Amino acid sequence: MSETPRAIIGMGLAASFDRPRAPKAAGAFRTISEVSDELDVPQHVLRFWETRFSQVRPLKRAGGRRYYRPEDIELLRRIRGLLYQQGYTIKGVQKLLRDPGRQEPESAMSSPIAEPGPVADPPSDEQQVAADSGPGDGAAREAIARVIAELEAIRAELLLLKAGRR
Repeated sequence: MSETPRAIIGMGLAASFDRPRAPKAAGAFRTISEVSDELDVPQHVLRFWETRFSQVRPLKRAGGRRYYRPEDIELLRRIRGLLYQQGYTIKGVQKLLRDPGRQEPESAMSSPIAEPGPVADPPSDEQQVAADSGPGDGAAREAIARVIAELEAIRAELLLLKAGRR
C-alpha cells in the first residue's frame, strides 16, 4: 500500500471524468458551456449577446449560473446565423427581432452552422465591397468598409514591423 490517500482520491476523480455521459433529453436545460459547444460560439460571446438582445434570457440560479431552455438555444442559433452567415450587424439583428413582421431570409433560420473557410485578401475597391455586401442597410455597408480599411492599416503596420522599420 504505497499510494497515499490523496493519490487514491485523485485517481477516483480522474476515473469519473473519463466516463461517457448519457445525452440529455431534447427539452432539457443546457449550461452555457454546453450551448457554447453546440453553437461553436465562445461563452463570452453568449454573455455579450445577452446584453445586446433582450430576448435572450436564460434562467439564472444562485451564484449566476445560466441555464438555457431549448427556445433560448434556437434564438441563439438564429442570431448566430444572421450575424455570422447572413452578414447582419448587431443593430440589424436587433431590428429583425424587434419587428416580427419584418422579412427574414429563409437561410438564416434553416442553414447549418458553416465551417469557416480560408481568409482571402480584402478587395481594394471599397465601392465594390459596399455593393456586394448582401443584406443590411447602408450602415452595415459603411461598417464593412471601415473594417476593411482598418484591416488594411493593420496589414501595412505588420509589414512595417516585419521589415524592421518600426
